[in-house]
Amino acid sequence: MSFADTGLSWAVGKGVRGRRMGTGEGSPQIQEANDFEVVRRIGLALPGVEASTKYDGSPVLKVDGVFVAGLAMHASAEPGTLVVRARIEERDLFVEEAPETYYLTDYYRSYPLVLVRLARIREDALRDLLTVSWRMAKAKGKKRRRPEPL
Repeated sequence: MSFADTGLSWAVGKGVRGRRMGTGEGSPQIQEANDFEVVRRIGLALPGVEASTKYDGSPVLKVDGVFVAGLAMHASAEPGTLVVRARIEERDLFVEEAPETYYLTDYYRSYPLVLVRLARIREDALRDLLTVSWRMAKAKGKKRRRPEPL
């Protein structure tokens, strides 16, 4: 699979003006690496998303009780890192195309997730990334639900 096959030019690759998406000019970048407020604002605009906290007190976004995005708190992650859902083949392309923005550690590698340096991603790319994560979480939530007994 090539990057072009994913249809995800919004997050990595070339933007409209030939600039790499996620960094550079255009949509403002997130100014503070630990600023989850931008993530929260964008995420809460998606249908059904709720802000919550994980067992360790760190902020997280969920839809139908399913993880959408949160701060990466494992010791292997860099400070100011967001973790979001991403299909494994797509996240590998993100990391390959924009390693300054997206990365993985061994701890997260076996899960359909990607790590995002908040200080390096533009808001428009973050919005698109959160939308994909939201769709994946919604699909997982539907699989979890069982039909109501008659």
